[in-house]
Amino acid sequence: MLALKQSTVIGVIGAGAMGAGIAQVAAQAGHQVKLYDNREGVAKSAIEGVAKQLAVLVERKKFTSEQVQQILARLHAADTLNDFSDAGLVVEAIVENIDVKKAIFDTLESVCAEGCILASNTSSISITRLAASMKHPKRMVGMHFFNPAPIMKLVEVVSGLATDIDVATCVYETALNWGKKPVYAASTPGFIVNRVARPFYAESFRLRQEQVADCATLDALLRGAGGFRMGAFELTDMIGHDVNYAVTCSVFEAYYGDFRFQPSLIQKDLVDAGYLGRKSGQGFYSYQDGAEKSEAQVVSASSSVHVSSIRCEVSEDVGHLAGLVERLSQAGVSITRVSSVAKGCLKIGRALLALTDGRMACERAKDEQLNELVLVDLALDYQSAAHLALSRSASTSEGAFNDVVQCFGLVGIKVSEVVDSPALVVMRTVAMLANEAADAVLQGVTSVEGVDTAMCFGLNYPKGPLAWADSIGVAEIETVLRHLQQSYGEDRYRPSLLIRRIAMLEGNFHAQ
Repeated sequence: MLALKQSTVIGVIGAGAMGAGIAQVAAQAGHQVKLYDNREGVAKSAIEGVAKQLAVLVERKKFTSEQVQQILARLHAADTLNDFSDAGLVVEAIVENIDVKKAIFDTLESVCAEGCILASNTSSISITRLAASMKHPKRMVGMHFFNPAPIMKLVEVVSGLATDIDVATCVYETALNWGKKPVYAASTPGFIVNRVARPFYAESFRLRQEQVADCATLDALLRGAGGFRMGAFELTDMIGHDVNYAVTCSVFEAYYGDFRFQPSLIQKDLVDAGYLGRKSGQGFYSYQDGAEKSEAQVVSASSSVHVSSIRCEVSEDVGHLAGLVERLSQAGVSITRVSSVAKGCLKIGRALLALTDGRMACERAKDEQLNELVLVDLALDYQSAAHLALSRSASTSEGAFNDVVQCFGLVGIKVSEVVDSPALVVMRTVAMLANEAADAVLQGVTSVEGVDTAMCFGLNYPKGPLAWADSIGVAEIETVLRHLQQSYGEDRYRPSLLIRRIAMLEGNFHAQ
């Protein structure tokens, strides 16, 4: 089935921020749109709100006044659900309550033509359950937009057990015509984004609970090394802890208590205290007037030297640290390649620098009989990374550690020393995101391309989790996960069967 024609009338139920945004998207794509809300006057007010937002875009020269007038002329407030009798697609965007939603769809089935597609913008409720009591369940589909709908590109097109493939294809193609990035998903708890994103929050929460580093430092590392726009603490403060915690609990319960999705006690404490983030004035950070901004804990070198006096010996194969070596070389650090330095390692002054493989520094130093070991965290791009995490073995001297800090400082890299812990911060987060993404693919929730597209366009990740795993090496991700599982002895860190399979075959997710 092809995309809906521009002449197709679109209905939207619920005139909150999301519903109004979906209505705006459809109207901008050229459809006549009817917006309904059971609260008197709300639909009309929502259209007035859209008009104000579009006026701002005219000032920014994104639209002309004539274009905005045409868009607004296509937006209409519906008085009752009966007004949807001529609609070809109706998108429900109301409260996340299955009984309320089912009542709406029961009414729509009696109002709308049999060929009308009925879609839910639900972020958590099973499409299969919503369609179960319908007379024509094959026309029920999930069309999950992300807030704000006019800006965010992703649309999850979610099929329940009864959803007709032509219906899902039509919604997918229609979303494409609306300028979106649609992805197909099966109706499983959390769909794609709300499932795969859980480790992003969970690992930071656990690192904080284990006192590996403070919130500001962990957030700064995810931004400065990982390339994420926000760290987990500032992001959940913005989302609202009541909302984020509820989603985590919902996914945890839906997967019958699978510990991969276990909620965080430190977040529960915030919710119990009413510290919900920005909207309450207090979350992980304070948003009260006059509150002092939390800053990352950064290590400074104990002495200063000229870059030309630093000597760096590297192995013939430096692996993922090649970008760091190039950055040091460009800054004037003397680089010598020698066979005596272990593969993938750098000798900076007295220190042996290695990328974390998921083991603690103390464990790796003991296992491999390494002296003066310093571990460095993963970076999205070492040539541009602004901030890196380091940890060291208990036997590593202050002088050796200072050699690395001094060297990094001279090339513009801030350093935070974190408590010796498995996989540090960014590597741990990325490995767990890749692990959950791989399980989503393994279980048929979506495709490799679908999960990467969803995370990039739904949450603005700097790289899709599986593309990131490919760039690091799937076998190395499997090693990190295995070491994490050995350290904690928990099922939470079990490597996905798909990751294990690809690692054994020395392959990758995105076939070359």
